Amino acid sequence: RYSLFYNRLKNIEENEGGLDKFTESYKTFGVNQSVDGGIYCKEWAPGAEAVFLTGDFNGWDPFSHPYKKMDYGKWELFIPPGQDGCPPVPHGSKLKVVIRAQNGELLYRISPWARYVVRDEDKVNYDWVHWNPPQSYIHKHPSPKRLKSLKIYESHVGIASPEGKVASYKNFTYNVLPRIKDLGYNCVQLMAIMEHAYYASFGYQVTSFFAASSRYGTPDDLKEMIDVAHSMGITVLLDVVHSHASKNSEDGLNKFDGTDYCFFHSGSKGTHQLWDSRLFDYANWEVLRFLLSNLRMWIQEYRFDGFRFDGVTSMLYHHHGIGTGFSGDYNEYFGLHVDEDALCYLMLANHMINFLHPECITIAEDVSGMPALCRPVAEGGGGFDYRLAMAIPDKWIQIIKELKDEDWNMGNIVHTLTNRRYEEKYIAYAESHDQALVGDKTLAFRLMDAEMYTNMSVLSPLTPVIDRGIQLHKMIRLITHALGGESYLNFMGNEFGHPEWLDFPRRGNNESYHYARRQFNLTEDNLLRYRFLNAFDRDMNKLEERFGWLASPPAYVSEKHESNKVIAFERAGLIFIFNFHPYQSYVDYRVVTWHDSLMVIFKYKILLDSDAAEYGGHQRLDHNTEYFSEEYPHNYRPNSIMV
Repeated sequence: RYSLFYNRLKNIEENEGGLDKFTESYKTFGVNQSVDGGIYCKEWAPGAEAVFLTGDFNGWDPFSHPYKKMDYGKWELFIPPGQDGCPPVPHGSKLKVVIRAQNGELLYRISPWARYVVRDEDKVNYDWVHWNPPQSYIHKHPSPKRLKSLKIYESHVGIASPEGKVASYKNFTYNVLPRIKDLGYNCVQLMAIMEHAYYASFGYQVTSFFAASSRYGTPDDLKEMIDVAHSMGITVLLDVVHSHASKNSEDGLNKFDGTDYCFFHSGSKGTHQLWDSRLFDYANWEVLRFLLSNLRMWIQEYRFDGFRFDGVTSMLYHHHGIGTGFSGDYNEYFGLHVDEDALCYLMLANHMINFLHPECITIAEDVSGMPALCRPVAEGGGGFDYRLAMAIPDKWIQIIKELKDEDWNMGNIVHTLTNRRYEEKYIAYAESHDQALVGDKTLAFRLMDAEMYTNMSVLSPLTPVIDRGIQLHKMIRLITHALGGESYLNFMGNEFGHPEWLDFPRRGNNESYHYARRQFNLTEDNLLRYRFLNAFDRDMNKLEERFGWLASPPAYVSEKHESNKVIAFERAGLIFIFNFHPYQSYVDYRVVTWHDSLMVIFKYKILLDSDAAEYGGHQRLDHNTEYFSEEYPHNYRPNSIMV
């Protein structure tokens, strides 16, 4: 693997002028303004017989501006500036690339490198709009320094409003970012930014890879949003989709030059059976240029601070993870079933980002557990900084769905939360957008279900279902946060137990926006219990910010008591104690302390209590109590305290 990576990197250095120049191809491909005011156009269309540029600028004459055929399937065109020195293609004008296919058919296409595409309300397909404003947005604030403790707020701009509509970049900038900052999250991960024709795809059927989605606003609106986030010290990650592409041809990459092998594998190898989308040919030189330049563009033009790579498991294996389970056996990760070209691309991508933008962060969404995926490329690893701990939310769902409270297995919970390779960083999460989608249920909805409609008011009785749901919601999040990894993620709204599910407007729901929104207003109503969960999530993050347990070594678990249903562990100098017993509380309960010093007494106080009144608890603990350690061996440690 490393040999394949090294050879391709060497070819880039020797034949393309280096990694820096190769990944800045987005400045020359597509339609770009030259220094003298003219327009320089370049496309890769190996299957085309001829290529033309048409649009508003030439009255939509399809043949007046032909491209010149170059080597290796490339086509180039230069349009000189007008007599008055003005650009021949004005800002905001519509364009199309006209392809004469091998069968003689004329195809009107959007450039794969288009920076801005829009759709009129009365149309089905998107139009390519030349984006070259006289004055682009200028970033005012530097990117935050690389974070040690990453607390990620997974977000979708379009649903980030209580109103039933597509929300805007502006709304997110001025209404959502302050909320994220207040909650103690230091990183926002943006979904569905790369343009996608089908809103209900959640952004995972990308049609224009270099275009920021116009349904939320302009490219400058997005740049301002990221700049404001940086001013708050918030790192901004892009949910990047390089694992597949939409099958759209009129306004997507598919069959750009009339063939099925431009950018993608030909035939069945180039189609994902479950996603009904096209699969990239990562061995193709121009595909590498396209994808690597895409990453570079988002970093340099928009100032994104890194990426969460979607669908990595599908990329890593020729079977794409379909109908395949992963047990951890190393034979599952090495063999002819591994797509070495895709893995090499990921190594190149991470090497490029680390070499040219070392402050950036990369995250892999991989369910298979590929070894060394989060180790440096120089070690033969994949080069990612983090991977998602995808087994954790599945475990919580399985426990809540299948087991009575009395049957919860403490050892199994601890094993799932700690089962990770040493020195490969994991992002722990109790639930993400996957669990919020229609057809699934969030933790809050699984725990409280229909009673969320009737009993979340403080004016109504605290029923056993609501009481249990609120308490477990807090405990599950805290133990996942503190024990599950080296970073933490939460999907927007889930921090306060957002009711119901997430469903985008589509035919099946009469194009309704009712479930495609986030009701942040629920936390602002003092008569609703959602504010308790919101406050706990905020204070949990603030406590981590103070002590930094995510950046600390893995926790030492001192107790996982099955009959008592108690889990206790130490991390970052803190003692975490969880009582998952459905009805039994304890007095004079002995737990070990983190230090081994003899003849030294340590004093402990409560810092965070899920049973506190401000979090919807029963206030059974006195926070003024001081707990003193004593030289009393317990669970193989010399010191302990009674709580």
